[in-house]
Amino acid sequence: MPSTTIEVRRSYAVEQEVQIIEAVQAALVEGFKIPSGDRCVRFIEHEPHRFIALSRLSQPDLYTVITVSAFSGRSLEAKRNLYQGIVSRLALLGIPADHTKILINEIPRENWGLQGGKPASEIDLNFQIEV
Repeated sequence: MPSTTIEVRRSYAVEQEVQIIEAVQAALVEGFKIPSGDRCVRFIEHEPHRFIALSRLSQPDLYTVITVSAFSGRSLEAKRNLYQGIVSRLALLGIPADHTKILINEIPRENWGLQGGKPASEIDLNFQIEV
């Protein structure tokens, strides 16, 4: 049940935005083993002057930051799989691997309000968190 934000510093065509979103979603399904219908991915475009990129990048306009807020409990191996899944999928879309930063914010289940205001720790999520 991750909540994910993709931040970029250039404009993309709608089709490209959808491809980037779907690439990140596919990596979440594969790496974190979430259900394919569990979708909460937002795409935010910043003006380049409002989003400073690393000076070493060859194509700073392609710098992409992905923040995944997720329940605590994923293994380091699941995180590695997620990182590699995102980077490899975005590379297929022309975003160099070294132009992507991925952040995971782990949040205890009791700190998520879902299904009408219930703590997620009191809800049967129908999928495994500890992968």
